Amino acid sequence: MPATEPRWRRSSRSSDSNICVEVAKVGHLALLRDSKHPGPVLTVPADALTALLTTSRS
Repeated sequence: MPATEPRWRRSSRSSDSNICVEVAKVGHLALLRDSKHPGPVLTVPADALTALLTTSRS
């Protein structure tokens, strides 16, 4: 985990019910976590997450 705190984001389509996946980008890595249980964090290459999201939208 980086020395600075990640800036977590969630989809603008998510509701205020706190049931969503949050994402933060740190360097070339994308961090993912459950908004209900903020730890542990899944870390993947940011370009791999971009490819997954691009493919899922098509």
